[in-house]
Amino acid sequence: MISLGNLPHLISTYGCWAVALIVTLESMGVPLPGESLVIAVAIFAAKTGQTQIATVIAAAAAGAILGDNIGYWIGRRFGYPLVIRYGRLFGLTEPRIKLGQYLFLRYGGRIVFLGRFVAEIRTFGALLAGINCMDWRRFLAANAASGITWATVYGLGGYLVGDHIPDLLGPMGIMLFTVVIVAAVAMYEFLRRHEKRLQAKAEQALPGPLRHAHYDRGRWFGRS
Repeated sequence: MISLGNLPHLISTYGCWAVALIVTLESMGVPLPGESLVIAVAIFAAKTGQTQIATVIAAAAAGAILGDNIGYWIGRRFGYPLVIRYGRLFGLTEPRIKLGQYLFLRYGGRIVFLGRFVAEIRTFGALLAGINCMDWRRFLAANAASGITWATVYGLGGYLVGDHIPDLLGPMGIMLFTVVIVAAVAMYEFLRRHEKRLQAKAEQALPGPLRHAHYDRGRWFGRS
């Protein structure tokens, strides 16, 4: 947790802009303690009354939405061409890349929403959505819903529960991390056993060369 002792200066100098900035950077892919900062500022708001919890939640939600959209843009505009060019060096053949796009096409909304609550996914979830060419409108809807929900849960949690929230979130974080690991192993085994069948479905859903599939569904960035 970020120390409450440093918060009076931080809040008096920068206000909740600091919350928005840190959460934005974390959501873009920079490993920063955005979640801890939201909780700490919420506790500070409850103890001092120097800032409104609604302002804290709004700043955190805005940072989450903005940062994820920037991360998505970076992944889609720059990450995708790198994967196309160098993916084969890491075993990412064209059918496998298209399979990733297909999975985000079907399950991207759930991945984006739930990933916001898992630190190991939150930092890179938007980048992966962009790299896998998830439709931006679907991404934005899931991203906005998850950002607002996440900011509200952790903001109100810190405000209402106060210093006890780290004791509550510790076991919850371990549980979520364990669930993510188990789910990742199960997903890997499922994909390994059914890769060919899923690749056939991906090709049916996204026919044609990868470049065309990317740019035809990427009008947000225009054609090159």
